[in-house]
Amino acid sequence: MVPLATAPAANALANGLATTPQLGWNDWNAFGCDVSAALVEQTADAMVANGMQKAGYRYVNIDDCWLEKQRDAGGNLVPDPAKFPAGIKAVADYVHAKGLKLGIYEDAGTATCAGYPGSLGHEKQDAASFASWGVDYLKYDNCNNAGSSTTQQYVDRYAAMRDALAATGRPILYSLCEWGVNQPWTWGPQVGNSWRTTGDISDGYGSMLSIFQQNVWLYPYSGPGAWNDPDMLEVGNGHMTTAEYRSEFSLWAAMNAPLIAGTDLRHISAADLATYTNADVIAVDQDPLAKQAVPVAVGGNPAGNNGLWVLSKPLAGGDRAVVLFNSTGSTATISATAAEVGLSKASDYQLRDLWAHTATETAGAITASVPAHGVVMYRASSKVGANVGPNVTLNESDLSGATPGKPTAVTESFTNNGRTAVRQADLALTAPAGWSVTANGSTRFTNVGTGKTVTATFTVTPPTPTTPIETDTITATAKYSWRDRTDTVSTSRQAQLVSPVQAPYSTYSSATDAPAQFGQVGSDFAISGAGQDVWSGNDNYSAIYRSGAVGNAATVETQVTSTSAFGGYAKAGIMVRNGMTTAGSGPEGVILYVSPSGGIQMEWNSDGNPYIDSVTPGNGTIPETVPVHLRLVRSGATYTGYYSTDGQNWTTVGTATVPGQAATQDAGLFVVSASSGSPALIGYHGFTIA
Repeated sequence: MVPLATAPAANALANGLATTPQLGWNDWNAFGCDVSAALVEQTADAMVANGMQKAGYRYVNIDDCWLEKQRDAGGNLVPDPAKFPAGIKAVADYVHAKGLKLGIYEDAGTATCAGYPGSLGHEKQDAASFASWGVDYLKYDNCNNAGSSTTQQYVDRYAAMRDALAATGRPILYSLCEWGVNQPWTWGPQVGNSWRTTGDISDGYGSMLSIFQQNVWLYPYSGPGAWNDPDMLEVGNGHMTTAEYRSEFSLWAAMNAPLIAGTDLRHISAADLATYTNADVIAVDQDPLAKQAVPVAVGGNPAGNNGLWVLSKPLAGGDRAVVLFNSTGSTATISATAAEVGLSKASDYQLRDLWAHTATETAGAITASVPAHGVVMYRASSKVGANVGPNVTLNESDLSGATPGKPTAVTESFTNNGRTAVRQADLALTAPAGWSVTANGSTRFTNVGTGKTVTATFTVTPPTPTTPIETDTITATAKYSWRDRTDTVSTSRQAQLVSPVQAPYSTYSSATDAPAQFGQVGSDFAISGAGQDVWSGNDNYSAIYRSGAVGNAATVETQVTSTSAFGGYAKAGIMVRNGMTTAGSGPEGVILYVSPSGGIQMEWNSDGNPYIDSVTPGNGTIPETVPVHLRLVRSGATYTGYYSTDGQNWTTVGTATVPGQAATQDAGLFVVSASSGSPALIGYHGFTIA
């Protein structure tokens, strides 16, 4: 945790920019080095057409790889003529004509992260170029930094470009991309308008959660013109759910983060665009009071206890933005009081739900049933509008132990948090076809007063699943009336029904952060498993395997058919090792897998020590694709991995010689979610060893 007591007094860079966090777009997350004038101009067009400009987004930012590999004879940076045939100024003119601003990328070292010329020793020259081109924003990295490592060296590098930008006379927002290496929050306000506080984000829930947990404690260091930057948004890139993307957007807004879209805005879904353009949430990020949300300790427990977070952000005018964030893998009720979130004492409070766009009143409880990885975000006020109904909470008991054919008791509870009485509440429970649901006693309740809870119980009997692991949703609903009005509230829980794995297959999990599930129907298999990684000091995985099935000459083959909750550097595919149940002891063997951020890759243990330590090819060289056929061939100490999209034509992933591998080995289908406590669900077809 950051030593919060050492927070400096606000002393932001005096360039008059970023008085509220910057809003815009950057190409890197979605396109990497595939940037061009056409992409930037088309994105500017899209931002105007789709409402993002109207919502407050202003910056259209070019990241790495926009320039030639060498400076010209005068030492000037040269835009890549294939990508920017008319140069950067022409693109800036186009963007400006749309009422938007242009950003560009450079590096404080000898070269950018992708190997293009850096600005070290050329700060004044490069700043002058940016100004002459009409650039409005500079993202400044620090790769290839020529031995710069200490805090003062970092400050000096970044300050050199700060001064060079100021000397141009052009207002250029200055974004420091320092990754949190030398605590930039302690010196960044005097150098830049924002500073990266963490390593790079990837499009996965685990990455997003890790970055949030680092950045959330830096609230004393944020203020007008000087912002903590937990990296660009991944909303829209496809490896998180809508609920998870809403969580990212809500948390970033509460933390006063720059909201920089990192997806292809030319082809964006309605749901993702609605996330980016939620005016109520954007208003929290842009609130003129400029206070970053504080993690709140509730009920005598520390902030974030058991993965349940309450954030409170003071707003201009006395309101509070309150985020209830459930970082766990199942629905949970999160509760705080008006006093705990910092609201002044009142007899009644209004809660405006910034995603549901509804308002309710509460006597003081700020609570909600929050789905796994989801948020409920309120604007809380002591000013209650007319005809605002009571805030209510509906809970449904856990279904993780549901077993096919076995009756299970489910409890549904309804609580009135408001001052207004609930005249009548009717509780119901619904399940998919094949499930049996029977109420045990009354489901209708009358005169539910302030703070009162009523409960109904049901007996549910799950059916036999038709797939290896069947995920079903059971929904609790309450129809309730107050005064002369009627409203409905609902909450859902998921149950995984499993068809057991049959001999000769066995199961094993070394991932202790969440229970694993294993299923089989004929030649179809499924694994629900978590775990941090299978790499270096980590050996966390869940596997369906065959013991002793791989000899000195063998071929293991499967098809990864489906993925769910699978993002970032999660991995799923084939694992071969001396003993599948000897996690954490060496030597590990070989894995061939598909990963959202890594693509299709092969990893192995190159030195006989306990852990896998080598990979081929590099991340993203072979893009992720699912469904995909995987084949791992052993010939003595040599292993070769292949993949195929049709099961007929095979492409080599890589070949490795692996020391310390036994003459007879175990082979398995494996998954690691790379998201602590949050299992990924993977489907496979076929598991052959020849």
